[in-house]
Amino acid sequence: MWIEIMNGPNLHRIGTREPDIYGTMPMDACLSLLRQRYEGALRLTYFQSNHEGALIDRLYELEEAGAHGIVLNAGAYTHTSLALADALRTIAIPTIEVHLSNIYAREQIRQTSLLSPACRGVISGFGMDSYRLGVESLMALLTSSALSTITNQSK
Repeated sequence: MWIEIMNGPNLHRIGTREPDIYGTMPMDACLSLLRQRYEGALRLTYFQSNHEGALIDRLYELEEAGAHGIVLNAGAYTHTSLALADALRTIAIPTIEVHLSNIYAREQIRQTSLLSPACRGVISGFGMDSYRLGVESLMALLTSSALSTITNQSK
């Protein structure tokens, strides 16, 4: 099973950017813990860009390459990017939208996600654990889908 964690603008600064909101754990430490946790069960890759077009291009690359799921923290593009939302609707990869902070407890502009209607689910407010919860949600979803397919084929 292959899941990619994708981060949008400014998220390369996790661990140092506004630690009172986003915490102090750097992204590479989070990725290391996740890779250790799922070693042998999951191929976990990572992509980050501050550029909307690069994120969109990566979504299409993942579809062409056969990725099974995406955990997406689009940062500020969550609230502004119709183009990213359209790309998510176009690809056939289940995506979980994640946020470190509870976006519904933040400024009003951050309380609206243009992406969530194009995603299978949303996880918000659990700090760096949001990534683990996103991965586990996708694993459960993908395993459930596989079991459902097997069950339906055997009938």
